[in-house]
Amino acid sequence: METRAEINGPRPGRRRNSGPDAGYGRPVHLDETLDFMRAVWLLNHGLETVSKQMARRIGLTGPQRMTLRMIGRNPGITAGALAEILHVHPGTLSSTLRQLERKRLLVRGSDPHDRRRVLVNLTRKGKSLDVPTSHTVESSIRAALANISPGQVGQAREALLTVARRLELETGWR
Repeated sequence: METRAEINGPRPGRRRNSGPDAGYGRPVHLDETLDFMRAVWLLNHGLETVSKQMARRIGLTGPQRMTLRMIGRNPGITAGALAEILHVHPGTLSSTLRQLERKRLLVRGSDPHDRRRVLVNLTRKGKSLDVPTSHTVESSIRAALANISPGQVGQAREALLTVARRLELETGWR
């Protein structure tokens, strides 16, 4: 059975070995698990690369923009609920919120009914960035998904969530 690399060949415009002969001149033989992991790592590398470019272009990393966009859709959300939605540890989120607060993109305040709960809202400046923007992770994913059927998107989402849940079970990372 051919791997995706053997079917698709090397990516155009790339000089590094990424095709079927990426193994120092020898064909690469991967089982389904390793081939899937290669795809996930390629995705992760793309997310990190575009995130760094976003930081230079619009002043926000991918995780910061995702946080901002989630707050924009859920004004007054609690920090705990936001951490759940984003699948991040509350400490990681706290750092991201602090960075966005320093940029004057959001404000944190106490819930008037329970002072222990922190509510998060976008500022006017934050709302101005809560719009579809080119050259972002979001725009790249939107363009890619436009070429994939809704059924395939759903299957891909389920596959990724299944892997993420298994990793969570194995490591207890959440």
